[in-house]
Amino acid sequence: QAQLVQSGGGAVQPGGSLSLSCAASGTSIYFGLVAWYRQAPGKQRELVAQISTGGNTNYADSVKGRFTIARDNAKDTVYLQMNSLKPEDTAVYYCHADTSWGQGTQVTVSS
Repeated sequence: QAQLVQSGGGAVQPGGSLSLSCAASGTSIYFGLVAWYRQAPGKQRELVAQISTGGNTNYADSVKGRFTIARDNAKDTVYLQMNSLKPEDTAVYYCHADTSWGQGTQVTVSS
């Protein structure tokens, strides 16, 4: 089972950008679908974006055109670039691969 270690995130004003990274150790995630989820206070965890081994991507409608998911298979790392951030993007973001979850990273968008 892979261990997923997240980095990045933080606080930014509306319209700003942040990036997240998710690095796997222990077991490669090379052959798997990797996804980013988020959970805002009082809400259910929701899928934000996912990427296949071959690079096919899928995004939630709420982030299309603003977020980009990418992976570096050689580094066993998946990234989430978040642009034009909105207050409603505020949440704890989690990466997920196979049966593993990252530790969660807070993203706060506020003026």
